Amino acid sequence: MTSTVQDAPEAPVQPSALALTPLLLFLALFFGAGLYFTAQGEAMGFYQLRAPVAILPAVALAAWLAWRGGQRPGAILLRGMGDPNIVLMCLIFLLAGAFAHVSSAIGAVDAVVALGIGALPAALLLPGLFVLASFISLAIGTSMGTIAAVVPIAIGVADAAGLDRTLVIGTVIGGAMFGDNLSMISDTTIASTRTQGAQMRDKFRENFRIALPAALATIALLLVLGESAPVESIEGASPWLALPYVLVLVLALCGLDVLLVLGIGLALAGGFGLVLGEGYDLVQLAGDVWIGFEGMTEILLLSLLIGGLGALMQAGGGLEWLARLIARFARGHRGKRSGELSIAALSATADVFTANNTVAILVSGSIARDIAQRHGISPRRSASVLDIFACVAQGVIPYGAQILLAASLAAVSPLALAGSVYYCWILAVVALAFILWPTRRTAASAERAGQSSR
Repeated sequence: MTSTVQDAPEAPVQPSALALTPLLLFLALFFGAGLYFTAQGEAMGFYQLRAPVAILPAVALAAWLAWRGGQRPGAILLRGMGDPNIVLMCLIFLLAGAFAHVSSAIGAVDAVVALGIGALPAALLLPGLFVLASFISLAIGTSMGTIAAVVPIAIGVADAAGLDRTLVIGTVIGGAMFGDNLSMISDTTIASTRTQGAQMRDKFRENFRIALPAALATIALLLVLGESAPVESIEGASPWLALPYVLVLVLALCGLDVLLVLGIGLALAGGFGLVLGEGYDLVQLAGDVWIGFEGMTEILLLSLLIGGLGALMQAGGGLEWLARLIARFARGHRGKRSGELSIAALSATADVFTANNTVAILVSGSIARDIAQRHGISPRRSASVLDIFACVAQGVIPYGAQILLAASLAAVSPLALAGSVYYCWILAVVALAFILWPTRRTAASAERAGQSSR
């Protein structure tokens, strides 16, 4: 992060709404083409114009705007594409793709379904996956690592049970976002509490009061949606082939770095395939690893280009303009309710334009803290609202890393997947309900917490 600041342009950033237009252009091209081809009867309408191609005109426009403003667009673009968080995501994509394909090729998914999930009552399949993803994400503090570990298993469940893949994968993403939002070691928790001056335990309690009802409502919905999905038994699957998945989940729960978890999982899956698989050799293993890499090419390219586009828009003052606009609205309306709604809008909108919930929190944190102080909102409450609505947006935007990773692993449309992350949609409704209809007791306790924090 230090080198990024040092390499930034010397001139202060001037707020500019025009700097946000490149992302709007990308969304118009991508979604417009998808809707057009779908209306023409094309089954895979959203795959006719690939996202990495649709974003190129947007990058060109952002570069031109930066050049016109006296910036050096090439340097800014490369800095954004080479951001450590972007590069880390790309490595996760590659290893996750390889692990998923190799484990599927050796029969590990079939073994997991035959051993464990097939024994569950049909109605508990979707809730079970949601709870599993929630628990892992809560323990390891990363939705990306959870999705990489659980989605391959979920694909086997979807196919064996005859469930729609988008429904099953959306369930996993929802659980991953639930845990990531609450985890004490999540980067979003750390960013929101530090920017708002809140204690982690206080923010956890505030979040939990909102996230738990949303999770319970999601589980109830999943019980209804999954009750007619019996899992077909899978014969002949060696139970030993499930061991790589089990070890990956255990290592993830132990807090091991996600790259190491996926690397060890890939090595184990390949080793078990060589020992137990009929006719499975090193040549086939190498080919499966490469096929897994190839399946991640689109998401890898899009992530790099989104990183560059986000850097160009930020350097052009787009995010600064957005933050000031929402802050100006907040100053014109009194009361905690309007202040919390302003923080929610700021967080969600910043995430839409950055496609990264941690970055969105960091970008909007200082403005959110100013709004909270003006409206008498406690630090733990502002940290909770900031984190929740960044989570909501990140879980449903089709070009966010979580949905892109899951969509690539499951070979489904990101847009269709966004509509199936029921937890995030329900969380948004529950969080808004807490803001719009707070009880006197809640408001009083929040006030006391704010005074003690000061």
